[in-house]
Amino acid sequence: MANPDRSQQIVQRVGLLAGPVAALCFVMFGAEGMEPDARAVLAVAILMAFWWVSEALPVGASSLLPMILLPVFTSLSFASVSAPYASNIVYLMMGGMMLGLGLERSGLHRRIALHMLVLVGASPRRLVAAFMGVTALFSMWLSNSATTMMLAPIGLSVIQGMREEGREDTGFAAALMLGIAYAASIGGMGTPVGTPTNLVMTGFVKAQYGIDIGMLEWMRIALPVVAILLPLAWAWLCFGALRVAATEFPGGKDLLRARLTALGELRAAELRAGLVFATVALCWILRPFLAHRLGLPGLDDGVIALAGAVALFLMPDGERRGGRLMDWDTTRALPWDILLLLGGGLSLATAISATNADAPLSAWLGSNAIPVGIVLLFALSALIVFSGELTSNVAAAAAIMPVLAALCLTRGLDPLPVFMVAILSASCGFMLPVATPPNAIAYSSGHIRMPQMLRAGLGLNALGITVIVCWISWRLS
Repeated sequence: MANPDRSQQIVQRVGLLAGPVAALCFVMFGAEGMEPDARAVLAVAILMAFWWVSEALPVGASSLLPMILLPVFTSLSFASVSAPYASNIVYLMMGGMMLGLGLERSGLHRRIALHMLVLVGASPRRLVAAFMGVTALFSMWLSNSATTMMLAPIGLSVIQGMREEGREDTGFAAALMLGIAYAASIGGMGTPVGTPTNLVMTGFVKAQYGIDIGMLEWMRIALPVVAILLPLAWAWLCFGALRVAATEFPGGKDLLRARLTALGELRAAELRAGLVFATVALCWILRPFLAHRLGLPGLDDGVIALAGAVALFLMPDGERRGGRLMDWDTTRALPWDILLLLGGGLSLATAISATNADAPLSAWLGSNAIPVGIVLLFALSALIVFSGELTSNVAAAAAIMPVLAALCLTRGLDPLPVFMVAILSASCGFMLPVATPPNAIAYSSGHIRMPQMLRAGLGLNALGITVIVCWISWRLS
């Protein structure tokens, strides 16, 4: 059997060479008729995709390529290319990670983990199912990013707790973190407010066709997709992509209760760290109300996360003289490379939108090469899902709306099924960390390797396309 480290080194070396070769071949032979800026942007995307997937370079280093190459080879300025690295999503992730470190530093993570194990049981598969269900429920009403940031630290607490109790299961750790991320995206499909792409679609359809899709009508169409896809995602993670063990923690619930009791009363630092985290979570839930009521239109999830992080530095831990809940040395544990990864993905997505580099795909979709009917819907869904792995799904949704309107007009299609398939598919980017903020948050945990995410995400992409197209075709036919 081949040495895994040796195999990974071979993949890295191949990827290091294949990336530039593939990008150069695209520029020379595969970009006929494209604008120079669009051609250069797609070449950079190809290079980054090869290096990200093969891990030829550290992901943080590969993620700097847009700032290096795009200002040189396109008309895009350095300011416009670098701006996405300071996106509110990046700072949402940074603040949320600091909150997670605060929970860990206080020791509250171990108490949370034991409570979860006692409540749900020590079966890894049941834990993954419980976390996915709770995440999907919250994500129907909150932003996917904020939901993931709320649940990810708790998931990490459970992973760390099981590890400290002598139960090491790398398949479980990866499945739990991916399950939280995937459930956030799936749950966001369930309501019009679950994700911004849903709002983009409802606004366009109302303006273009006078079709007003209310909350109940949306849920009547989309909730069955969530109800079908969520358990399929759990089954795929636990039995297919990662094969999570079925065995429970040795000793069962009695031993877990004994270890929870041994922790004693809640310490001051634990209580205060928990209060900060709970306050941030409550502000995420109430953000629209607070922004309106207090006259703070700039209040967003990233601002709330950073405020919570700063609160950790300000609040005494109640246990040591001069001690605080967070110090700067602790922040050295932040995965700064993943923050760069998310920034690089957002920069690339912005450049693709700015240069219309995705126009050929839209033109192909609107051509007569694809027959009308379910084949067209499958092609539409697959195009949006896989192109969304490297582009912003919100920007892609906004860009494709006029294309879909023209497609419905020229080919005499009912717009509602077409638009519902397109928008629900926009939530199904599961393969790469840069596809969605929840993916990036899960990958930043350090418990997921890129090959694991690719394998799990590819299978779930296929399941998502199949469920969405088949259900919408049947429900709205």
